[in-house]
Amino acid sequence: MRPIHDLLKKREGANYSLSPQDIVFDALQTLSNHNVGALMVLDGGKLVGVFSERDYTRKIALAGRSSRDTRVQEIMTSSVVSVSPTVKTRDCLALMAQKGIRHLPVVDGEKVLGMISIRDIMNDIIADHELTISQLEHYISS
Repeated sequence: MRPIHDLLKKREGANYSLSPQDIVFDALQTLSNHNVGALMVLDGGKLVGVFSERDYTRKIALAGRSSRDTRVQEIMTSSVVSVSPTVKTRDCLALMAQKGIRHLPVVDGEKVLGMISIRDIMNDIIADHELTISQLEHYISS
């Protein structure tokens, strides 16, 4: 399997983030506008959290709070699990399964490179398998 950095290269420019001071309602609009399920929370370029649909559902909707009166920093997941760009895609998938998460920031030291989702990894694995199948079918028919 390839390193996760290769997967990030395919998604160049698709790294969306928020500030901890942003209002949750605005964060929800950003999620919707970009059709993503989570956003990195950066403070001065440093990763300080992840804001996800799950955070909203559990900490705003079910708690009866207002998304217009709550800041992202109040409900974001601040104990962020991240990986380095050299970690292999299968290892990322295993980590996501073990931790019960669907989004994984990729950082190189203190530099935030982006975030991948379980969907990104699954699409990559499927494409890899389809290529292998195609190559085997070509080999068999030759």
